Amino acid sequence: QVQLVESGGGFVQPGGSLRLSCAISGDYYAIGWFRQAPGKEREGVSTISRSTGNIFYADSVKGRFTISNDNAKNTVYLQMNSLEPEDTAVYYCAAGARATLMSQWYDYWGQGTQVTVSS
Repeated sequence: QVQLVESGGGFVQPGGSLRLSCAISGDYYAIGWFRQAPGKEREGVSTISRSTGNIFYADSVKGRFTISNDNAKNTVYLQMNSLEPEDTAVYYCAAGARATLMSQWYDYWGQGTQVTVSS
């Protein structure tokens, strides 16, 4: 059993930054960040493999978002810079068996944290 708790969401103006945290209890192979905006499908944002360190990003966030992990704290972070209104969504972290942006590979999910980008 893996439990995940996200934090760090909030309201920010376009061009601003936020850092999301995902605190993890239990063993996992990969952590993914996903987001879902109202009326839209859930989208894979970024993922990191705990063992290999492999990292992947969605094209929509490349160069703006950075995923990292602190194994000592069992926490994965998503640093989000140059935020745009299109980044507004509920952000979820998930634990799974494969470092992929496809949600079907993830078995455990956090409760989500809201990110709102608006002027």
